Amino acid sequence: MIGESVHIGANCRIYPRAVLYSGTTLGNSVVIHAGAVLGADGFGYVRDNTSGAYTQFPQQGTLVIEDDVEIGANTTIDRGALAETRIRRGTKIDNLVHIGHNCDIGEDVIIVSGTGISGSCTVGKGAILAGQVGMGDHSHVGPGVIMGGQSGILPHKTITNKGLKPGTVMWGTPARPLMQELREQATLTRLTKRSRKESNSDK
Repeated sequence: MIGESVHIGANCRIYPRAVLYSGTTLGNSVVIHAGAVLGADGFGYVRDNTSGAYTQFPQQGTLVIEDDVEIGANTTIDRGALAETRIRRGTKIDNLVHIGHNCDIGEDVIIVSGTGISGSCTVGKGAILAGQVGMGDHSHVGPGVIMGGQSGILPHKTITNKGLKPGTVMWGTPARPLMQELREQATLTRLTKRSRKESNSDK
C-alpha cells in the first residue's frame, strides 16, 4: 500500500505487502522487501500523572530514504515525531529490524536482523550493527564502529572508535571492546570457581 503524498524516485523496487505511509520519500534505486512498513507513527506517549493513562504524542514528521538503500522483509521504520527520520545513501537493512522515530542512520551502514533502535538515535557512516543489537533512546554509534551480536547501548550513551584499533568489535551490555569483555568474563568465571572451592572447603 502506498499512501498519499509519498514520493518515489527512479528505479525503485517495492515488493508485495510493503506499506509506505503518507509523508514517506524514497530516493533512487531503493529496494523495499515484502512486509516492510515505512513511516508509521513512532512510539511516543505522554502519561497523565493523575489517571496513569497514556495519550499518543502526535507524530507529524516524515521519513526520508536516500538513494541505493535496501530494506529487508518485515522491517519497520517510524516517521519523525515533529521533524524527520532519515536513512542515508547506501545503507543496507536486513529483515526484522526496527528503527524508531527521529533516528538518523548514516551512509553505507549495515544493520542485521533482530536489531532494535530506539527513538532519536544516530548511527555514523560505515558502522555495522550485527544481529540483535539494541540501542536505547538518544544513544549514538560513531562512524565505522562495529557492534557485535546482542550487544547493547544504554540510553543517552555514545560508542566511538576513539583510541581503538580499526576493526575493533564492541560487545556486551553496556558495549565495550570485545577483548575487554572476554577478559572480564574470564575473570568473573575464575572468581566464581574460587569462591565455590572455598565454600566447599569450609563444609
